[in-house]
Amino acid sequence: MHLSIVIPTLNEAAQITQTLTRLRAQSPGVDCWVVDGGSVDQTVELAIVSGARVLHCTGGRGAQLNLGARHAAGDTLLFLHADTQLPPDFEGEVESVLSQPGVVAGAFPLDIASADWRLKLVMWGTQHRSRWLQLPYGDQALFLKRSTFEATGGFPLLPIMEDFVWVRSLQRLGRIALAQSPVLTSDRRWKRLGLVQTTIVNQLMILGYFAGVSPQRLAQWYRRY
Repeated sequence: MHLSIVIPTLNEAAQITQTLTRLRAQSPGVDCWVVDGGSVDQTVELAIVSGARVLHCTGGRGAQLNLGARHAAGDTLLFLHADTQLPPDFEGEVESVLSQPGVVAGAFPLDIASADWRLKLVMWGTQHRSRWLQLPYGDQALFLKRSTFEATGGFPLLPIMEDFVWVRSLQRLGRIALAQSPVLTSDRRWKRLGLVQTTIVNQLMILGYFAGVSPQRLAQWYRRY
């Protein structure tokens, strides 16, 4: 397995050094691409210093992820958020998951870096949604073979929910499985709005999508928060 990691960024100076430093310590030779969406802070400079290859892309996160995948050299792709840390043996876990019969893609269980007990409920719900509905989200470090990625046509170029829509397209190709060890992600999203409001907004976006509201309208609503 030759693994490439693609990290979309937009003003991630506070997170990117820690993420890349840990990644290099875990897997020194990994093929890592940071695709920046127009940061006005030090994200790009810090990514370069940390040893990542950097690309520039406008058009949203779906476009960033697709561009990174096109440049990556690996036959296996992993899409990682800038505020998310992979578990120690992530390469072995990726290979193990993708070797299972019928599995077309995988993700990791979610752990949130917070002492707030209420976020344990969020984590519990995420594990059950991912395992039983086979619907992990982008913050769980989605991974798959390049050939499968190309079969989906890549991430849709949407202003919001590109990972949700893409995972649903993967479900038509086969099973999406969970690795054993969790990724550790920042709690900043829940801190910004508060746990209850964040959960409500996220669920409203999903309900709106299934109700036929356009992604452009959903993105306008989401930005109000």
